[in-house]
Amino acid sequence: MEDNIRRYVDDLFSEATPTRKAVELKEEMIQNLNDKYRDLVSGGKTNEAAYNITIAGIGDISSLLAELEKDMENNRQTRQDTDASRQKSAMLTALAVMMYILCVLPLIVLNFIGFSFASQIGVPLMFIMIAGATGLLVYNSMTKSNSANNSDTMVEEFREWQSDDRDRKALRKAVSSALWSIILALYFIISFTTFAWHITWIIFIIGAVIESLINVLFTVKKRR
Repeated sequence: MEDNIRRYVDDLFSEATPTRKAVELKEEMIQNLNDKYRDLVSGGKTNEAAYNITIAGIGDISSLLAELEKDMENNRQTRQDTDASRQKSAMLTALAVMMYILCVLPLIVLNFIGFSFASQIGVPLMFIMIAGATGLLVYNSMTKSNSANNSDTMVEEFREWQSDDRDRKALRKAVSSALWSIILALYFIISFTTFAWHITWIIFIIGAVIESLINVLFTVKKRR
């Protein structure tokens, strides 16, 4: 009879979307019905009578199935909103990285053409671009959607983990680009100011050490 109970409940849920919540609810219902059936049999009911009483006690579950479908639709809308938020985040991050990479360009160009006030103009422009890129990253971080996805399937959970991993890698690349843009800018500023080109290259070694420390920090955070 317990197999009959399962088939009956499977039939009730046949039109429901097989989300994790729906499957868990169905299995819980089957377990409860089987417990009730066994209690009735233990109380002296025949197998047939116990089965009929158990099935009759289920009642109308149409409202429950409608609620499951509503939850599914809400989750679908949440995923769409999350995907839109991620696209916006990727665009802002890419723009910030581009600004970090190009921030030294004004100083290099002005010095290359021999502009007399290259440092006085190029350096402020460089820091304005760095400030703008940093502002974009801060804005992106503060406005990024933090709503839970409430994944209903293992596939969705995997997609969520995969997306988080991509976001972490994107942030790591942005930090690396910002670091080396600043290091390159400092190299040119110090070199053009002091003309100590034979020494200023050491700043690249310092930059490599700093990046190694950042890699360690990201690795520790990922393991946590």
